[in-house]
Amino acid sequence: MSYRIRNVKTEDLAGVTALEAECFPAAEAADEKSLRERIEAFPESFFVAEEDGRIIGMINGAATDQKTISDDMFEDVSLHRKDGAYQSIFGLDVAPDKRRQGIAAELMEHMIRSAREAGRTGVILTCKDRLIPYYEKFGYRSMGVSASVHGGAVWYDMILEFSV
Repeated sequence: MSYRIRNVKTEDLAGVTALEAECFPAAEAADEKSLRERIEAFPESFFVAEEDGRIIGMINGAATDQKTISDDMFEDVSLHRKDGAYQSIFGLDVAPDKRRQGIAAELMEHMIRSAREAGRTGVILTCKDRLIPYYEKFGYRSMGVSASVHGGAVWYDMILEFSV
């Protein structure tokens, strides 16, 4: 592994903003302001994969007591609950030239491990239907079509609950 996974730092803002714009359609991508607010509000659950000083991947999300992600959570970092039962995942990004090398899986495993260590009940995310089988490999199960209409897309709620 020629990269390392670490917590985000304030000085990563330009790199994570560029990566987000590269990985998501404009309607779905978090903008610089949103990413800055996330870095400030929950750096403990915002991780980057860095290779030779370049951000090549990232995963982030707020903690909540909800079992599903609501659209307002993407924009309002005050909804983050440091001691929330569930770790949400707002985005999992890997640079196009670094895909299919296991980086996304390592970031996901890192987030799951971090959530367990923080004493969370589980991890939640939304995804498009084509990604349901990918997330099921980590133990997530689909809860069906999400109420989220983020970016005008159809999303599916996924949940990974830790056994006690």
